[in-house]
Amino acid sequence: MVMQLNLIGFFLVVLALLHGAFARYFNWRVEFAPVSLINRQMMYVHTFFIALVVLLMGVLCLTSATELVGTLLGRRVALGCGMFWLARLLIQLFGYSSELWRGKRFETIVHVVFIGFWSYLSYVFLAIGLL
Repeated sequence: MVMQLNLIGFFLVVLALLHGAFARYFNWRVEFAPVSLINRQMMYVHTFFIALVVLLMGVLCLTSATELVGTLLGRRVALGCGMFWLARLLIQLFGYSSELWRGKRFETIVHVVFIGFWSYLSYVFLAIGLL
C-alpha cells in the first residue's frame, strides 16, 4: 500500500497544479463577468483551497505513506481521506448533469477517467483506513 500511496501522492500533486489553469481553460473571466463580485471571488477562492487540500494530501502521501499505513493515527487520516474521495466519486456520478459529457467524446473520456480515479483513491484510502 505504501507504493500505492506514493503513486497517489504524485497524481494528487499534478491534479492540484492543474487547478491553476482552470480559470483560463474554462474562460472564467468571460463566464463570470455578469456574476456578482462575491460569487466570482468565491469561485476563485474555493478553487484555490480545493487545490491546496489536494496538494497537501498529495504531499502527505509522498512524505508519510509508511505512517499512513502503519499507525493508528495514519489509518484514521486515511479513513478520512477515503470518505472525502468517496464523496467526490458520488458527486462525479450524481452531481453533474449528463448533458455536460454525453455525446461529447473528450468530456465523456474525462468523466470516465475521473470516475476511475476517484474510485481508485476511495478504495486505497478506505482499505488502509478500515484495516
